[in-house]
Amino acid sequence: MGTKKIGVLIGGSGLIGGTIVNFYKTRYSDTVDIRAPSSKKLSIREEKDIRHYLTDVNPDFVINAAMASLGSDGQLAYEVNYLGPVNLARAANALNIPYIHISSSATMPAGEDLREEDTLPLTPQLSNYAKSKLMAELTLRRMAAEEGLDYTCIRLAIVYGAHDHKIQGFHRMFFSIADESMPVLFTKRHTFHSYSNARKLPFFIHHVLANRAEFSGRTYNFVDKNPVELATLILTIKSYLQLNQPREIYVPYWLAKGGKKSLDVLLKVLRRIGLKASMPPELMFLDSFYKPQTLSSRRLQQSSFVDPKPNETIFTRLPELVIYYLTRWSHENLISTFPDCLDPDKSINQTFSHNPEHLIEKVHAQGIGPFPDMKKKVGLTRDTATTN
Repeated sequence: MGTKKIGVLIGGSGLIGGTIVNFYKTRYSDTVDIRAPSSKKLSIREEKDIRHYLTDVNPDFVINAAMASLGSDGQLAYEVNYLGPVNLARAANALNIPYIHISSSATMPAGEDLREEDTLPLTPQLSNYAKSKLMAELTLRRMAAEEGLDYTCIRLAIVYGAHDHKIQGFHRMFFSIADESMPVLFTKRHTFHSYSNARKLPFFIHHVLANRAEFSGRTYNFVDKNPVELATLILTIKSYLQLNQPREIYVPYWLAKGGKKSLDVLLKVLRRIGLKASMPPELMFLDSFYKPQTLSSRRLQQSSFVDPKPNETIFTRLPELVIYYLTRWSHENLISTFPDCLDPDKSINQTFSHNPEHLIEKVHAQGIGPFPDMKKKVGLTRDTATTN
């Protein structure tokens, strides 16, 4: 057996990082030693930590999946989402090893079929999260052009998957539905978004690392081929949970925007009298609930990467995610409003009424080929008949 390759992954406690670590430990434990140091061993905010740790370990590649929370202040967003990734890239460049950077569609505008080049202009008005993520992309691109950095930027949209310890993004919306705190739909009809499957990402990263000539210096939108309508997704989740809300009533954007401003004023008053209260960070993306953002996967589709689960989508994974998160949140006493025993027949009936495409995807994912055991039996029967 040859020497194992060593990989260092930053952000191993998150959904993306944890999925990557699990992938390598379960599938490539004999050939890859993946290290995911805690912040005590390596703080991405400290240049000396990065230099010392990577010098000591001398890895064969570095993956950065760390990110500051959506509501972080400017300094934290700058240090974790920008300066840390840049210092990681400088260290990887010094060691002459590949650097894989996980970025976000927050760097892109609203719109449909957005290409990798379609990014926002860097302006002070951007949110701290979007600004810092965009800054990292710009600097890494320059480092590749001027300093010879061997890197690949993988841009994710709305991420879904299990084992997420934080309730944010898609899982925040899911939690709001399960907790019955979403009475109506805060979106409009035909608002589509792209989604990224966390379970597929490690396969792509492994392929990218094995084919540097093709993927070095490039950015890829890693998203499911088909975008998803937000209202359809919400109503499908509601049908799985067998709840009466959210009602299929679409709140106009002007009303939702006004409600957000009123809530902001209320929170400021509460903070002045000593009560700790903050706006849910996802509300910074309220505009996106009403505006489409679909990313083109054309570059990904045309690459040498082969999707390991081509029929897997957010809809086919919903049954698994519903069970996982309802169980987790119940054990943590975060929710108790959903039925203890979900009626699958009722769920199928509602899904058939609102989202028949999902049922097709589910059946296709489970398999539509000939029953292998029947083929064997038919073969045996024919052979017997011929013998007789």
